[in-house]
Amino acid sequence: MPSAPGGPRLLLRRLREIMAEPVGAQDRLDRIVIQIAANMVAEVCSVYVMRGDGVLELFATEGLNRAAVHHTVMRAGEGLVGLIASTAEPLALSDAQSHPAFSYKPETGEEIYHAFLGVPLLRAGNTLGVLVVQNRTFRVYAEEEIEALQTTAMVLAELIATGELQALAPVETGIALRRPVHQKGTALADGVGLGHVILHEPRVVVKNLIAENVESELQRLEHAIGEVRASIDRLLERGDVAHHGEHREVLETFRMFAHDQGWLRRMREAVTSGLTAEAAVERVQSDNRARMLRQTDPYLRERLHDLDDLANRLLHRLVGRDLVVERGLLPENAILVARSMGPAALLDYGRSRLRGLVLEEGGPTSHIAIVARALGLPAVGEVANVTSLVEQGDAIIVDGAAGEVQIRPSSDVEAAYAEKARLRARRQEQYLKLRDVPSVTKDGVPVTLQLNAGLLVDLPHLEDTGATGVGLFRTELQFMIAERMPTATEQQNLYSAAFAAAGDRPITFRTLDIGGDKVLPYMQAVEEENPALGWRAIRIGLDRPGLLRAQIRALLKAAAGRPLKIMFPMVATCDEFFRAKALVERERNHLSRHGHVHPSDLKLGVMLEVPSLLFQLKEICAVADFVSVGSNDLMQFLFAIDRENRRVADRFDPLSAPMLRALSLVAEQAKASNCLATVCGEIGGRPLEAMALIGLGFHSLSMSPAAIGPVKAMLLALDAGEVGALIRRELEHAGGGDTLRPKLARFAETHGIPV
Repeated sequence: MPSAPGGPRLLLRRLREIMAEPVGAQDRLDRIVIQIAANMVAEVCSVYVMRGDGVLELFATEGLNRAAVHHTVMRAGEGLVGLIASTAEPLALSDAQSHPAFSYKPETGEEIYHAFLGVPLLRAGNTLGVLVVQNRTFRVYAEEEIEALQTTAMVLAELIATGELQALAPVETGIALRRPVHQKGTALADGVGLGHVILHEPRVVVKNLIAENVESELQRLEHAIGEVRASIDRLLERGDVAHHGEHREVLETFRMFAHDQGWLRRMREAVTSGLTAEAAVERVQSDNRARMLRQTDPYLRERLHDLDDLANRLLHRLVGRDLVVERGLLPENAILVARSMGPAALLDYGRSRLRGLVLEEGGPTSHIAIVARALGLPAVGEVANVTSLVEQGDAIIVDGAAGEVQIRPSSDVEAAYAEKARLRARRQEQYLKLRDVPSVTKDGVPVTLQLNAGLLVDLPHLEDTGATGVGLFRTELQFMIAERMPTATEQQNLYSAAFAAAGDRPITFRTLDIGGDKVLPYMQAVEEENPALGWRAIRIGLDRPGLLRAQIRALLKAAAGRPLKIMFPMVATCDEFFRAKALVERERNHLSRHGHVHPSDLKLGVMLEVPSLLFQLKEICAVADFVSVGSNDLMQFLFAIDRENRRVADRFDPLSAPMLRALSLVAEQAKASNCLATVCGEIGGRPLEAMALIGLGFHSLSMSPAAIGPVKAMLLALDAGEVGALIRRELEHAGGGDTLRPKLARFAETHGIPV
């Protein structure tokens, strides 16, 4: 068996010299294939590059007919080269022509060659092309030769990534790496954002590929692995949740993979072949990601995701960079792209420079989606592999209404979306004209429209939208973005500033709603089998009364001399409300003893999220000043669906008969008890769902600022009595799983109601 003269390290050094030579792209590529053929003792070496139209084109060859360069093309999946491109796996054959996928290209003159070895050119798991060597004899390529060619392929992939070969591709297609990409995801927050990619966890772009000293690189690799292991161990020993929101089970998985001998062996072998430590990690990471993209088993995909995340941490350790982008370096018109992130991480960036958000994970009812809507930030979730499809600084467009993302859009696509953004701005201007128009339906039913908020940055929207107040102020956001527990004084300052910003408009403050998926980074995490059903919200407040009392005291002090509304989240029984009410009374007495001014009026309510309260409606409406439906959690618990789980989150419709019947019970009992009933969940901000709520008898809705205009335009054209009669009639005959959405949509269409 022939051996490569000088081995892979000599080849890599020679390739580095060629990469530095002041020659044109085609000359450089021609020299590279000559060098590879000589080193691999091959009679043929060819490079096929994936074009933007998905076609593989022969860009350079040593051994085949040179006239075939830029003329021989094939589709992914066609022939042996196409097979390698579609599978992203190397292929070694002693007799290529006997393989069923062999496709003969007469212009190349390859019929005299039998032995064939091809490897994909991978970058971030994406196939950029194929590198092939061939021999006339029926020879078997050794594992070491396959490994050497894969290492060489990584260097070629980086050459393609520089864009130098772009000029060699057809103008109308370009090369695949830089081609425009259209991705469909799930709409999270309305709006159109045009800008440039900022990766929440920026990939390390490995520039130094070829090792000067293999032993030194092995030591660097081992040191970085040790640091990553130690950091994971420290997080687990502390028992809390890291700043980026990794839960304990994720960290346990990371720790397991950080000790996986197969993964570590492949990286060490890549270094031994002549790569730097970071290039070796990138090489193995790219192979894993390519397998992940072609994996249909969700469990295996998730495990490969874990390896990808771990490799990303390792790369950042090796180059000494932070895992997340520095907030101060955020450019204008930034579109944030991430695999996943928590609401606190998003809030950390600030709103002024952000134009959109794109996530690989996160559904429309996730908390990150709720915060994006609160910030008025166009957002799309569940966009497959988006973090691997983009590069830092790429042009990108987010269409939050259609759930679409345009990566590196062509000029005509960009112009079309710019026009769409202008049209949307004009529509917003039309909504702005409705700001001072009373929110009254055609048949004279007044409907109060309020905002959901959580930060001071939200409150200027009161003036912009004409909202009558804040129906839900999420106090936990202050806790989630802080590095430590906010003091009572800091809490009071926030609430005082919120009152000042709201002027004479009322604010309903929800007490701290943490737990479940909202764990504070500085609090001890509690390991639970079902955190959404566990120790959270009012349960934490009642078990740790000092925490709840401090917040109540801050609210009472901030509201001195003006009306105050407080509501408690996740109340499951009347007794929990009585206990919370007793804590409020205790704090009022404390203020009296110390001479503080009381609020001019105090109203206490509950968020109706737990289905058990549906069977205590009469009792709770008799003792609470108001009830506010948290439709997201109520629906989650009513149907036993995890709203963060993509497989089931969209399985049940909020306009289904069971949900509407539950909401109808609330509206009817609240009216009978003369207890104000509001809806502060997400459905109140969607015009069609809001139409149904008004028909059921809810005359107070709270929503994101961007939803005020569309909902007001809807209700001004609505006859509440008519839609109410339709819903009652349909619910009498609806089956258990029926949805009223089609009938309500037809009603809106025939009555000219904009939804």
